[in-house]
Amino acid sequence: MSFRIADVRDIPALHALIESAYRGESAKAGWTHEADLLGGQRTDVQALGEIIADDAQVILMAEEAGDLRGCVLVADIDHGRAYLGMLTVRPDLQSAGIGAALLAEAEDLARNVLRAAAMEMTVIKRRRELIAWYERRGYRNTGREAPFPSHDPRFGLPKVDDLVFVVLEKTL
Repeated sequence: MSFRIADVRDIPALHALIESAYRGESAKAGWTHEADLLGGQRTDVQALGEIIADDAQVILMAEEAGDLRGCVLVADIDHGRAYLGMLTVRPDLQSAGIGAALLAEAEDLARNVLRAAAMEMTVIKRRRELIAWYERRGYRNTGREAPFPSHDPRFGLPKVDDLVFVVLEKTL
């Protein structure tokens, strides 16, 4: 498997991958989906274009033989902190180690390129299995919470009322 930073030519493939892994019936083929909590979109091509155009953010892609297997967002927050988001693995390939490999690459990028001393992320509190996966990889729950943008359909249409993010962090 090889890793590279996405550019604008990758947006259609990234968008298809992210939507298939987070929403709808296709997402249910994997274990990390949000399809039971949220409908609608996970992201859109405009948002992906804005991320790619922003010098403080990158989308790291995992490929094998030219086939997109997964991706992850890494952003430079400030004061030696990086943000990890949108970790995505093709649903039919989840549990094959791609997510862990992407996470390790993202942490290396944050540490060695962004010079970050810590990585943080937000995860929907109801996704206990996913939170446990991150905790097994050294992330800890900070006790902080952030509201889910339920009012903004660009992030999905809530199917439940109690969506909130927990903030996880790891010292790099």
